[in-house]
Amino acid sequence: MTLAAVTAGLVQLCVSDDPARNLITTRALIREAAGRGAEFVLTPEATNILNADRKTQDRVLCTEDSDPTLAALRAEARELGIWLLIGSLSLKTGDPEDSRFANRSFLIAPDGGIVARYDKLHMFDVQVSPTETYRESASFRPGATAMVAEGSWPIGMTVCYDLRFPHLYRDLAKAGAQVLTVPAAFNVTTGAAHWEVLLRARAIETGCYVLAPAQAGLHENVLSSGRPHRRSYGHTMAVDPWGKVLADAGTEPGVTLVTLDPAAVVGARSRIPSLTHDRVYSGP
Repeated sequence: MTLAAVTAGLVQLCVSDDPARNLITTRALIREAAGRGAEFVLTPEATNILNADRKTQDRVLCTEDSDPTLAALRAEARELGIWLLIGSLSLKTGDPEDSRFANRSFLIAPDGGIVARYDKLHMFDVQVSPTETYRESASFRPGATAMVAEGSWPIGMTVCYDLRFPHLYRDLAKAGAQVLTVPAAFNVTTGAAHWEVLLRARAIETGCYVLAPAQAGLHENVLSSGRPHRRSYGHTMAVDPWGKVLADAGTEPGVTLVTLDPAAVVGARSRIPSLTHDRVYSGP
């Protein structure tokens, strides 16, 4: 496939626990991105809802077939004639043996069709500090399959905490990916310490563009008002295949545009062809 330059529009959100309210903002920013010339638009992880209350999740989440956010965003892609990466949606799976939800990313074609799905592989089960603990696996089941999708470019699909597992990105690049997507809702503490350096490392290691639309700011609880608020780091980023940061969106919701040039991928991989230099070794 001969690739052409493409304009990508990265959407930064600050969603609440109300999917209907979040959809209004998301649609407006997608339209803004397309109106400014984006042919490929990307939204963050947790595009429909960000909330850790299992009762609220059970009440408002839907299966893929009935999810109103997915249906509406597919319609937007079709109306605007764009490729759309829905960074991820929280969805019920209907699995009678595992009641946990899926954290699922979608690539939508300009005709509104679903080209690819990817369920987040790695669950964010960490204790960031003595007072800050996350157990994503309590509510979400991990995926089991990596994904390279054929969009306007070959896209390696990942989500947030996947970023800390470099072998995944190397495998995606070896399978043909030239763009790596990392939609995220990064924690503020770890975001300040690790977000940029990890994104740049994944780009340098693979010779890929890395596009990372993010959640940013203090997330309101509308439907579960008694629970604590959560804050996300923001700083939606685009990194080129040589590791240069092309854009950093800061901490406010909005749209960031970047141009992807296929020659940059060829150039980076020609200068340092590390994807072809693997050796078999024994140990440790």
